Amino acid sequence: MTRMYPLDPGPEQMRAMGEAALEAVISFIGGLGDAPAAGKGGGMELARRLRAAPPEEGGPFEPVLAEVLEAAAHAYETCGPGYLAYIPGGGLFSAALADFLALSVNRYVGLAAPSPAVVAIEENVARWLCSLFGWDERAQGLLTSGGSMANFSATVAARHAKLGEDLGRGTYYVSEQAHASVTKAATLAGFSRRNLRLVPTDDELRMDPEALRRMVREDLGAGLRPFLVVASAGTTNTGAVDPLDAIADVAEEHDLWMHVDGAYGGFFVLTERGRERFRGIERADSVTLDPHKGMFLPYGTGALVVRDGEELRRAHYEGAAYLQDIAEPGELPNYSEYSAELSREWRGLRVWLPLRLHGVSAFREALDEKLDLAEVLYEGLKAIPELEVPWAPQLTVVPFRLRDGDETANRALLERINASGRVFLSSTTIHGRYTIRACIVSHRTHRHRIEECVGIVARAAAELG
Repeated sequence: MTRMYPLDPGPEQMRAMGEAALEAVISFIGGLGDAPAAGKGGGMELARRLRAAPPEEGGPFEPVLAEVLEAAAHAYETCGPGYLAYIPGGGLFSAALADFLALSVNRYVGLAAPSPAVVAIEENVARWLCSLFGWDERAQGLLTSGGSMANFSATVAARHAKLGEDLGRGTYYVSEQAHASVTKAATLAGFSRRNLRLVPTDDELRMDPEALRRMVREDLGAGLRPFLVVASAGTTNTGAVDPLDAIADVAEEHDLWMHVDGAYGGFFVLTERGRERFRGIERADSVTLDPHKGMFLPYGTGALVVRDGEELRRAHYEGAAYLQDIAEPGELPNYSEYSAELSREWRGLRVWLPLRLHGVSAFREALDEKLDLAEVLYEGLKAIPELEVPWAPQLTVVPFRLRDGDETANRALLERINASGRVFLSSTTIHGRYTIRACIVSHRTHRHRIEECVGIVARAAAELG
């Protein structure tokens, strides 16, 4: 039987499909500036249609491509300049190109022996990430699917290093503002919620180091074994940066593993202001980073860096007889020995290729611009009489709410803002109060869009006032 598209299409078919897909991508990226910030919305009719079972026989590429593009259109426009909700992901074209290459050659990077030069590219990225914190050659980096898996692997490493098999008495400490993935990681690592300690925050929503110290001492007095503290280099709610140096002091005093969740904010360490605000981060045992946030890469690109890489390996290594021919230790790392994954895709190329094409300075300049834009937004919102802007930005999240409005009124304000189609914001709840937040991360967001956002918010607030 002759199929329209054999599993291995010929050069002309590959070229035709590739050109059609590339034209679609060029058109998509070119239209981002005018695209609705929240996407087209709806899409459930299409979603139901796409749930249908795959056909027994294949069909032409063009209508399939059209369906893919239509599905993507009925979604939040996470790549656009007006997307200020949650934590945006930029979607660099160079990273998408890297993924096309990586998935096409389909090399295995869980072990070094099958593809040493490919693993060397992965290691090059990992070493660069470790260097951001001034760590020496003992450090190890690991690319993950995102911050959640990085936080999980860090928790497993901390458990192994500090507790061994005695989990029942182990207690861990996180801020009241910590990301949900931090506590989820501990649950998946085998810890009861009874082992969790929520450390209070100060007026700027940063972890209180003295409260942490008291809680650790109380647990020691009760015969428990404090083993892990997780600090934040930029919380999701407000971008708050915990006092990392002071937390590191407590960790050293009481032999705690100190992990820093820098999934959102960690890459601001590339900037002078970020390094100043993160003073003490180099004392951490491990740090989570999300290149799909701070480096504007595609979703599914996370990272964990550990100051003593052997601690990470000891926590995750599991040998297997069927790998005896290719799993010998050597000059390059076997990354499957540092994580829960034996099967590993070549994630490193989507970081390495953009770094080679654009250079580190391009990312530093973009992140510096985001810090500037957060100040522009903060000052603009403060000038709107109907608003309360409780916290100055420590990074690039700016929370605000109506000065005299309840939750219903603030929900209405958010709906009006998002109905503009030019910006898309999200909400959170802080100390029991509904709060709107804008998060500026995308490399495509520039001053004119932030000034436009201020105007949209001002008009919406005045209409409700």
